[in-house]
Amino acid sequence: MAHTRIRPFNTRDTYPEQKLDNDLAQAVVTRGGRTVWMRGQCPQNLDDARNIDSHDPAEQTHKVMQNIRQLIEEAGGGMEHLVKVVVYITDVRHREAVYRTMGEYIRGVHPVSTGLVVSALARPEWLVEIDATAVIPD
Repeated sequence: MAHTRIRPFNTRDTYPEQKLDNDLAQAVVTRGGRTVWMRGQCPQNLDDARNIDSHDPAEQTHKVMQNIRQLIEEAGGGMEHLVKVVVYITDVRHREAVYRTMGEYIRGVHPVSTGLVVSALARPEWLVEIDATAVIPD
């Protein structure tokens, strides 16, 4: 693994009632490298800023995570370099769908994660936004 992950865990153990399956860590230690600071990614295309045509939280999360992966790859890295995500959702009832979908992209990665429920995002049709940070080793 590119970084030291302190106290890795899976959300199925810490939130068994929520049927989640996310590989996370309590802390991530990086050394050197290039930091990729990404703006909050939303369910829209990176090339033309067009929203995807879906009001499904899982589908929106797929697009968000695809954007994050694409940006890390464009910076010369891979998902294994992801160190932190901050997840914003507009409805707590979407939490399971969002986190299950995000989990498909971070399996074995163990970034740190913070999750927030907010009253709204920049566009009313957006259900999820994820702010991500990656560190690509030298």
